Amino acid sequence: MIDLRYVKKLLEMLDESTVDSMEISTDKGLRIRLNKTPASRGVVQYAAPPAPPAALAAAPVPAAPVAAASTAPVAASVPAASNQADVKSPMVGTYYGAPEPGAKPYVTVGQQIKKGQVLCIIEAMKIMNEIESEVAGTIVEMTAVDAHPVEYGQVLFRVATDG
Repeated sequence: MIDLRYVKKLLEMLDESTVDSMEISTDKGLRIRLNKTPASRGVVQYAAPPAPPAALAAAPVPAAPVAAASTAPVAASVPAASNQADVKSPMVGTYYGAPEPGAKPYVTVGQQIKKGQVLCIIEAMKIMNEIESEVAGTIVEMTAVDAHPVEYGQVLFRVATDG
């Protein structure tokens, strides 16, 4: 099911930007392509994603080196459990844990969060995308480093879910 508020926000961001078109794909097979050109503006396309080649699918993604201890990911001393959910990056971009430099972070380890709560920002193509939680629970681990690149599908947070 597609969230029409999400599509509307995408259209607004496209209108305000200098970008002519954008395409967004999800791991669930949803693909949205938006164009500013009058003939195809606002067109939403759905397509199944192509299957990745076997060699690429099996190749592990190397972890980015950590520059300093102060920017290292933070983890709480909570054991891994079956009620744990991973919040993954829905896109490639730059991770920001706060709304602006020097501001209080959106979330911290040990903090209770609600479904729909903003957890971070990922900047992609000069657009700031707020990443919201799809689960309620407690932040157990923060794996991304502020102001560093993240990959599509990379785990950003681990959450001990409620119930």
